Amino acid sequence: MTADEFLAWAIRTGFRGELVDGEVYAMAPERYALARVKHRAARALEDAAHRAGLPCEVLPDGMSIVVEDGVVYEPDALLRCGPSLPPDTTRIEDAIILVEVLSPSSASIDTSAKLLGYFRLPSVRHYLVLDPRERLAIHHARGEGGAIATRILGEGPLTLDPPGLTLEVAALFPPPA
Repeated sequence: MTADEFLAWAIRTGFRGELVDGEVYAMAPERYALARVKHRAARALEDAAHRAGLPCEVLPDGMSIVVEDGVVYEPDALLRCGPSLPPDTTRIEDAIILVEVLSPSSASIDTSAKLLGYFRLPSVRHYLVLDPRERLAIHHARGEGGAIATRILGEGPLTLDPPGLTLEVAALFPPPA
């Protein structure tokens, strides 16, 4: 199945999932802990963009990122800058920051195939993989010459430039239960 066929089918059927090498994969039911981290991460990014006065918006899961013709991922959150998109948009082509929250069912693909795939897209500058159990942010950033630098942060400030925002790692996670 191609990316266009998948997106048309997903819209028509209401299916939530991803396309990997032309094969359709349903998304596992979401756990409470994962939903809390996804919400906090999106909120932290949105607050940081607002503080920086950036013309950016944060979108939650549900938006599609087409990596190549047979690969469509649905990140847990993303940040894009620029004018608003048409209301019926399902595919985001200008994401600058992509976020995935690790879960038992997604950890392998989030840390391998998605890492490689997301950075194939010229607009992507940062990929954050959040580990809710360890409360760690694994920050992959596109640097000079396209090299990908990785940092693992448990606390302190996290600067994402471009687009030019800073947030505290702790803000990405809900308070410990």
